[in-house]
Amino acid sequence: MLDRNENMVMAAIYSLCDGTEGCLVSPIDILSILPSRHKLNPQTLENILNALVLDGYFDLIHSERKGEKMYVINLKESGFAYKRTAKQRQRDISFKIFLAFIGALATFIFGLILKQLF
Repeated sequence: MLDRNENMVMAAIYSLCDGTEGCLVSPIDILSILPSRHKLNPQTLENILNALVLDGYFDLIHSERKGEKMYVINLKESGFAYKRTAKQRQRDISFKIFLAFIGALATFIFGLILKQLF
C-alpha cells in the first residue's frame, strides 16, 4: 500500500509515461505535475522514487543530459496496473461506505420497530 506522497509521485510518473513502457523525465517534470500544496524537494523525490523501485513499480536509471539530472523509467507490471488498482481501491472504499450506510439505516429501522412494539 502506497502512502500519500508515493501515490502522488506514481500518478505523476504514470501520466508522464503516457501508456508507454518507459520514459525519460527530469525531477523538475515530476515536481511540476505534483500539486503545489505538497512541497516535495528533489531529495525527498529521490527517496520516494527509490521506495517505488523497491516496491517493484518500475526500474530507474539515473542519467544526465546537458548537465541536467534525468531519470530513465521503465514501468513493470505493477506500474502498468497502477491506474487499475487505484480505481479498484476507490471502488472498495465506496462499497464499504455504502455498506456502512445500509447498516446504519437497518439499525435505525430496527430501532423504530422495537420502539413501536415496546
